[in-house]
Amino acid sequence: MKKLMEQILKFGVVGFVCFLIDFGITTGLANIFGVHYLISKFLGFVVSAVVNYILSIKFVFTQKKEMDKSKEFTVFIILSAFGLLINEVVMYICIDIAYAKSIFLQAAISNKLMVSISSIIATGIVMVYNFISRKLFLERK
Repeated sequence: MKKLMEQILKFGVVGFVCFLIDFGITTGLANIFGVHYLISKFLGFVVSAVVNYILSIKFVFTQKKEMDKSKEFTVFIILSAFGLLINEVVMYICIDIAYAKSIFLQAAISNKLMVSISSIIATGIVMVYNFISRKLFLERK
């Protein structure tokens, strides 16, 4: 149990670093440069996923000995693609459905702030997915 708690803590630190990368790129591109939020989220997610892979393999998960690096990276990319899909769907639901159809939310929260809030919500959901999926598919048993 201690090893699992240590691993979760390391995953949290790596996740926080990658969250900062993803959040910075997503909100910077969307709110400063006017790039559509789904494109901004895609780019932020891709950059943070690559950093996450490097840090996760190096510091968080023990590698499967029977899996070569190219296969491991392929599995990581497939798992990340599902994570990206979850990210994009959550962002879309938050902004194009919940925010766009709520006069109350529009009055209370600016569009730029909603992009930031949606990014945080999406990242939180995907962080749980990432830990479980990577533990199941990438870690040595």
